[in-house]
Amino acid sequence: MPRAWPFAFTNGIQASYLEVDTDTGFVKLLKHWCVEDCGTIINPQLVDEQIRGGVVQGIGAALYEECLYSPDGQLLNGNMADYLVPMAGEMPDIVCGHVETPTKQSQLGAKGVGEAGTAGAPGAVMNAVNDALAPLGARVFAMPFTPERILRALGKVA
Repeated sequence: MPRAWPFAFTNGIQASYLEVDTDTGFVKLLKHWCVEDCGTIINPQLVDEQIRGGVVQGIGAALYEECLYSPDGQLLNGNMADYLVPMAGEMPDIVCGHVETPTKQSQLGAKGVGEAGTAGAPGAVMNAVNDALAPLGARVFAMPFTPERILRALGKVA
């Protein structure tokens, strides 16, 4: 049970290595790294898979997932055929690393871990895309970084 606050702070860092096809706007994820500090690690394999699941969720937010609405507020992509989510084929190898700094806020010294991947992955992917586009003078600002938005930033789509 938390002692001073109803939550425990976690921290970490992420990086993404990718390619952007400037003809199609498609992003190919090549590798992703996540190093986090969830305090005392009780089950390393479980922690790694929680992180990987969170990274995949964060990548989905960065590149695929978007709710689209009509002018009258009707959801236009409310099924899995129209609402894109990341699949195994689009995912890179996700490398997990750990720093263990036990917190005094819990008896075990453990902090949260599931959100570690979700919180950092979108920023890591979006920074990597913009880094790849920088030599071409292009930047994308709106999530998700869809092929259409990338091509628009490159001046290839109106």
